[in-house]
Amino acid sequence: MAKVHHSAITTRDVEASIRFWRDGLGFEVLMDHQFEGPWPELFGAGSTTLRSVFLGEASAPQSGIVELVGLDPLGPRPSTPPAPAEGFFLLSLLTDLDATLARLADLGLGGTPTVAAVSGVRLAVVHDPNGVAVELMDDVARQGLEGAAGVDHGKDGGR
Repeated sequence: MAKVHHSAITTRDVEASIRFWRDGLGFEVLMDHQFEGPWPELFGAGSTTLRSVFLGEASAPQSGIVELVGLDPLGPRPSTPPAPAEGFFLLSLLTDLDATLARLADLGLGGTPTVAAVSGVRLAVVHDPNGVAVELMDDVARQGLEGAAGVDHGKDGGR
């Protein structure tokens, strides 16, 4: 079975995106590198150079990686985040919701969060500097979600 390695977000402003993901959400920069490659053929990019920044948790790489991709040039920026449509929808994170929302507010990041409770789980939706919807699920939901998904973290770490 294939396994998800990372999810990539294209960005006009890599530094602003790093600030959101690292300073606002607490991710660590795992890699920051320029790559030459056939990006026009592979992705329809306008350049053979891209900047790739991997963010995640160094001590728990299985927790997921977000990649920020700086590709120039990009098309026009939408004036508002797009409404749900077929295709990519959002990234969902487990976090200490109150602490994360306070940190984002202090940094002036994420926009005005939409906060709600769904089936007893508090969650919020914010947007990164590129308009990507980010769902923040209160970390207390982790046990319930893992139970619902049949995750067993016994002696083999759930593998």
